[in-house]
Amino acid sequence: LSCAEGDKVYRRININHYATKKTAAQSMLDVALLMANSSQLKTVLYVGPHYRFYIPLIVLLSLSITLQVVVGSGFYVLKTLKYDLNDVRKHAKLNRMNNVATVFVFFTVLINIFITALGFEGHSIR
Repeated sequence: LSCAEGDKVYRRININHYATKKTAAQSMLDVALLMANSSQLKTVLYVGPHYRFYIPLIVLLSLSITLQVVVGSGFYVLKTLKYDLNDVRKHAKLNRMNNVATVFVFFTVLINIFITALGFEGHSIR
């Protein structure tokens, strides 16, 4: 499908295709963050309790991983329910669920900022 305006031809954006590509890219980033957090947790456990920020990092990494699993599970449940986005009656519920997921993702990012700040840069690992 395209629209002609003067000499220019514009193609309509296939919203479903765009959303699918965006979701796939976001899922890959989510998996990468989960793997990074798991690796960081392994490193913290390996270094042991003598590291200055041992307990805070254990707590923050565990919380981040938990939030990522909750958000991922929520998205999976939403996908399996196959809500009809054109059904106006479902818009309020879908909007609410989207807002909850956005808040969880925001807190995950915030937690990971603190994890990075407490990380091992410049420290030797035995």
